[in-house]
Amino acid sequence: MIDSTRVLQRLELVTEYLRHLRTVAAFRRETFLADPLAIGAAESYLRKSLEAIFDVGRHILAKTGHVDMAEEYKSIARGLVRYSVVSQANEQPLLQMAGYRNRMIHFYHEITAEELYDILQSGIPDIERLVQELGAFVQRLQALQSRGE
Repeated sequence: MIDSTRVLQRLELVTEYLRHLRTVAAFRRETFLADPLAIGAAESYLRKSLEAIFDVGRHILAKTGHVDMAEEYKSIARGLVRYSVVSQANEQPLLQMAGYRNRMIHFYHEITAEELYDILQSGIPDIERLVQELGAFVQRLQALQSRGE
């Protein structure tokens, strides 16, 4: 059974992280690139956001009997779309997030401030959309469970 409280708490964390990301995304490029604290904050909050989204996805897939899709980040992305947890429109952004999450963890020394800034400028709406869709999925599930379906 999906722990909807756990899922919604994780999504609330992502919403909080997104507030911080929007703050540093508002910096002018030159200001951001010259500020190691802003760069570090952006990297940390982006990584935490991606980790939380994939933790939620893994939990949903595992608890709905799709354990085979809940192991690797890209398979989590595909599974969330395949089982209609999120819309087809989110498959590419999710796959890109999975790849970037892996880069942030395993190739952290190659992440540049420029690419972080570019992601802040274009990627925040993708994360917001996923948070909304994951939250809506859990709310639909709660409604079904409360009706005994």
